[in-house]
Amino acid sequence: MANRIFATKSIEQLMRSGSDEGGHTLKRTLTATNLVALGIGAIIGTGIFVLTGTAAANHAGPALTLSFIVSGLGCLFAGLCYAEFASMLPISGSAYSYSYATLGEFLAWIIGWDLILEYLFGASTVAVGWSGYVVSFLEGFGIHMPKALTSAPFVHDPTGWHSTGAIVNLPAVLIVALMTWLLVRGIKESAHFNNVIVLIKLAVILLFIFFGMSYVETQNWFPYIPERVTDAATGVSRFGWQGILAGAGVIFFAYIGFDAVSTAAQEAKNPQKDMPKGILYSLLVCTILYVVTAAVMTGMVHYTELNVPAPIALAIDSAGGALAWLAPLIKIGAIAGLSSVILVMLMGQPRIFFSMSRDGLLPPVFSKVHPKFHTPHVTTILTGSVAAVIAGLFPIGLLGELVSIGTLLAFVIVCVGIIVLRKSRPEMARPFRTPLVPLVPIIGALICLLQMAFLPVDTWIRLIIWMAIGITIYFTYGQKHSKLQKGL
Repeated sequence: MANRIFATKSIEQLMRSGSDEGGHTLKRTLTATNLVALGIGAIIGTGIFVLTGTAAANHAGPALTLSFIVSGLGCLFAGLCYAEFASMLPISGSAYSYSYATLGEFLAWIIGWDLILEYLFGASTVAVGWSGYVVSFLEGFGIHMPKALTSAPFVHDPTGWHSTGAIVNLPAVLIVALMTWLLVRGIKESAHFNNVIVLIKLAVILLFIFFGMSYVETQNWFPYIPERVTDAATGVSRFGWQGILAGAGVIFFAYIGFDAVSTAAQEAKNPQKDMPKGILYSLLVCTILYVVTAAVMTGMVHYTELNVPAPIALAIDSAGGALAWLAPLIKIGAIAGLSSVILVMLMGQPRIFFSMSRDGLLPPVFSKVHPKFHTPHVTTILTGSVAAVIAGLFPIGLLGELVSIGTLLAFVIVCVGIIVLRKSRPEMARPFRTPLVPLVPIIGALICLLQMAFLPVDTWIRLIIWMAIGITIYFTYGQKHSKLQKGL
């Protein structure tokens, strides 16, 4: 029994399963530039426009720049492992396919099921944030949408679930529907749309950095690492080096998404060379932008005042009206930024389903490709529909925690997989090689495990319940229909 469920699929088998089967294949249209833009599109969003202020005020102070570097290094270690796998296995499936080749079918199923938490719930989480920015933007023009149609009808707090009296978060539902339609139409069209959005939000961030630098008051940066203090009521410490590490955990959400690039490997023109570029260059660009933006923001406003939902907007207001013209552009950049994150998240999940179906672990309908658009239209519509319902009904905090723990678990498995494959298949051609193996994968896995350990207990309970559902599906359907088990 154990030998069956932990059987691995060879690299050759995985490559064959990703090849054309009766014309039902994905179309290779993405260049290295498209892949870098997809990575930036997935990364820059909620983190830079929302979480930076909270992390500075409650955890790291001006040393938020160091928090971004620490969190970025953790993602870099995982990204190096993703890059090696992506160059070896240029097929859709991301960490699911990598696990199938190294850790066996059962763990591959677990990671595929886990990735739903990142991509599907991630799209829902960002859609809720998108809704908030759109409502705020429209209010600036005197257009007020009813609260019953712009907020979640359910909320969750330590005392349990409660009804808010709202009906549905309609803007969140609509943006998910729009991005789903675009993805069904074609990956090339989606990539072009994403390229435009990425240019818009990069331009807005660069405008903030360029003009904001003139209003930096250097005394706001001192002390750079505020003295550690402990809340007498809760016992929670902040600032000091512990605050920097805690801040890194908080803004980890700012980096989620770069791994979604690997799900598009089967649609890349030259995946062996371009996939590592897409993953690593997007991480590098975003880390630099994050660090510089955090430095300018904490220089314009004292860190104690930044615990607000829109910290960059607050920094602009601190200029005393001189940068008032930039405020609406920041909101446009945030809306554009969050739109591209939703797009890339919704792109990733259907391609995981596509690969799992090709392996027989999900019904054949999950691997259907549209005859005209060459996209996995069935799974795209299914993913979009579920994400729209979740975004319309549930609050952002609950969804964000699930996204974080699902992503961190995926990173851990990918890091471990690199070590296993180096031992089991040392002769395999590796167009890109993760440096300093096993040191880099071990550090990457440990950083991710450490961040998982500090997530709330309720989040762990939800993860366990989610995994129990996935394991049940595997043993009742997946194992019985597995092509690997049948010798196909």
